[in-house]
Amino acid sequence: MERLVPDGLWELFQRVVPPAPTRPQGGGRRRYGDREVLAAIIFVATSGCTWRQLPPVFGPSGPTAHRRFTEWSAARVRAKLHRLVLDELGSRGELDWSRCAIDSVNMRALKGGT
Repeated sequence: MERLVPDGLWELFQRVVPPAPTRPQGGGRRRYGDREVLAAIIFVATSGCTWRQLPPVFGPSGPTAHRRFTEWSAARVRAKLHRLVLDELGSRGELDWSRCAIDSVNMRALKGGT
């Protein structure tokens, strides 16, 4: 897990992740820690496996990791973390803008679409 989520990334991630929702009725299963779930999400994203193929060594199941990924996507955690990483690297002078690329796609609106 340390390889996928090093301490520096984890510290930044904690600043942008929303707090875990509380259950008004209490009880239920223990919620997996955010770091374990983040490691599982990074593994799926970098290995190309499906959520259901996630190895059990990560702790949370594939559907659990996917559910948290969906929650964090709705909260724009990835965009916030990306911005935070860029700000952090920029403040240290560690960004090499000569390796930056900007991409765009233009498509014609068919059938009079907007």
